[in-house]
Amino acid sequence: MKLTTNENAFKLGGCTYLEKGADITIVTGHFGSGKTEIAINLALEAKKKNDKVAVADLDIVNPYYRARDARAIFTEHGIELIAPAKKLASADLPIVPGDIYRVIYDPEYIVIVDAGGDKDGATALGQFYNDWKAMDPEVLFILNANRPYVSTLDGAVETLMKIEKASRLKISGILNNSNVGSQTTIEDVQNGIDLCKNLSKQLQIPLLMTILSPHLRSQADFFLPDHPFKPISRFLKLPWES
Repeated sequence: MKLTTNENAFKLGGCTYLEKGADITIVTGHFGSGKTEIAINLALEAKKKNDKVAVADLDIVNPYYRARDARAIFTEHGIELIAPAKKLASADLPIVPGDIYRVIYDPEYIVIVDAGGDKDGATALGQFYNDWKAMDPEVLFILNANRPYVSTLDGAVETLMKIEKASRLKISGILNNSNVGSQTTIEDVQNGIDLCKNLSKQLQIPLLMTILSPHLRSQADFFLPDHPFKPISRFLKLPWES
């Protein structure tokens, strides 16, 4: 959790909040990048160290793999979900939950934001620019090199820059999440690392780590000896998966 010496404060609902607010991590990336799975895993990890953890679902475009689809998981672990009402969970509507202000201005919270994965989705982030521009949020760009549009350097650069423009936020780090689910191979991961390194070099944004499918964990120390990696659990399934 971030510490701040900012003494500016304001009242909301009878409580006093510091201007810099919560410790915020924003997860974004192209459709199919796996950002929602990463957001879930980040929230579960944060909950081990902090009592107040919230996930804000700002993915107002993607009809699949949204944080709101993991309500049961968050409830089980005592993580707050800031999302449209349950009856609207499947709606492909530009609904932004107003309750987000309660958590982003509370310095006791760690907040994981699952943001839309393209220019239109990232526009939802821009709505809150004046609120969290002083909070110095961590903004992660998730890259899955197996998705057609971002499988090339030009496509990845264009996507990242569109997200920055729409959100008015600077990407602070790149995560390689190149995978094809349970069929992911070492070659898939390495191709993603190569693309991410080129993206990092061109835009001067650090490549932070590689996200691994669980079945590759036993091989990671061998084929990624000098590259940070993190295995994650998979929680979400597409409607046609059993």
